[in-house]
Amino acid sequence: MTTAIVLAGGLGTRLRSAVPDLPKPMAPVAGKPFLEHQIDFWIGQGVRHFILSVGYKHEAISSHFGTRFHGATIDYAVEHTPKGTGGALLLAAAQLPDDAPALLLNGDTWFDVRLEDLAARARRHDADWCFALFRHDDPARYMGVALGREGRISALKSPTAPQANGGVYWFRPQALRRVAFDTTAPLSLENDVFPRLLSLGQRFAGLVCGGAFIDIGVPADYHRAASVLAPGVETHVLAG
Repeated sequence: MTTAIVLAGGLGTRLRSAVPDLPKPMAPVAGKPFLEHQIDFWIGQGVRHFILSVGYKHEAISSHFGTRFHGATIDYAVEHTPKGTGGALLLAAAQLPDDAPALLLNGDTWFDVRLEDLAARARRHDADWCFALFRHDDPARYMGVALGREGRISALKSPTAPQANGGVYWFRPQALRRVAFDTTAPLSLENDVFPRLLSLGQRFAGLVCGGAFIDIGVPADYHRAASVLAPGVETHVLAG
């Protein structure tokens, strides 16, 4: 796997008080944009092609990263009318070949996941999708994902499950293309796209990872991100 789609087009309204003039993925953390931390992390694991799905103030992103960044090729899928996270994925995925799995990343979360482990879990289950999950104790904020004993996802929304979606997904592009979606209205990944694919029998696997997780969607966690991503801070991955 060498290609990753990054969903980086959100409005970031909850973060506007802390970062009023930038798209959320460009919020500065420890001296550089949050999205740069994310891209560098995955370049370190062998990803060499990024498709940035952008919308709100996308020029700030494209002017920073250009078409080549730290040895990786950067392409863009520009949404001129917001279509939700699901619509953004469908637009960007049109640039992917069918014959290789790809990575899907949320542009406002950073999760210390070992790509090799995620791919191995997907292969074990011959999965169409494999989610990186993190353990949590805040059911008011995070909706749990039900995981079977062998690592197959049985439900995407389980209030009592101790693990939640970490915004890192291994997937097969052809699995997404086998299903027609109505893109005339916004689509949500979590509420529209994933539930439909699961209901149609596509295989979903999950891997609980113990590495650091940051969601900068709210100001408190944005300010905490520097303590995780600052140079010299060692992160590690534990998978289960």
